[in-house]
Amino acid sequence: MMKYFHRQVQLWGEETQTLLQTKKIAIVGSGGLGSSLAFALGASGIGEIHMIDFDEVSLHNIHRQITFKMGDEGKNKALLNAQLIEQRCPYVKAIAHECNFEEWSKKDIKVDLIIDATDNLPTRGDINTYAKSKNLPWVYGSVEAFNGQVCFFEESSFTDVFKITQKTPAGIAAPIVMHIASLQANLALRYLAGLSVKKDYLYYLFFNDEGELITQKFGLPK
Repeated sequence: MMKYFHRQVQLWGEETQTLLQTKKIAIVGSGGLGSSLAFALGASGIGEIHMIDFDEVSLHNIHRQITFKMGDEGKNKALLNAQLIEQRCPYVKAIAHECNFEEWSKKDIKVDLIIDATDNLPTRGDINTYAKSKNLPWVYGSVEAFNGQVCFFEESSFTDVFKITQKTPAGIAAPIVMHIASLQANLALRYLAGLSVKKDYLYYLFFNDEGELITQKFGLPK
């Protein structure tokens, strides 16, 4: 196993790599952010990854949801991501839940961290409520057009920061999806590996009219 994770072991040693094998996470949503998270975290050595999504692949998903290819239309997204994770890394157990977050939460599965990969505010509100009830941290991520947001929630509450609406997402460019998922994955992996993480701190990233990448940071109320 350590040969497979050689470059990570060089980074933090065999003890930390072994620690990751004991960790369990849930990724809520298996589309754009979710499939990028499956790639980024699925081969990292986390012991158990729960992929949650009721939805099926559509043609318009494929350009920005990197797990999927032509011919996958009509297949469940969580199932395809779980299959991909186990194909790429035999040391990670991936479990697909073909349901929405509310249904998954009723299963009362114990995890160490929840990662938001959804595309709507109401579900994020539900994740926040569930996480608070279980005393669990969770990693928020959202993307739209050429901008995105990331936050590791621990003491702060999502519903104190964001107004929950049924807002329909605007258009989106594929690379920003992978960029935001990568930032979420780095926060998650650092936390699970026992490294320091800046918590309750919102990062807002966007490209301005000149094409410059701007990063803004905001401390959240606790």
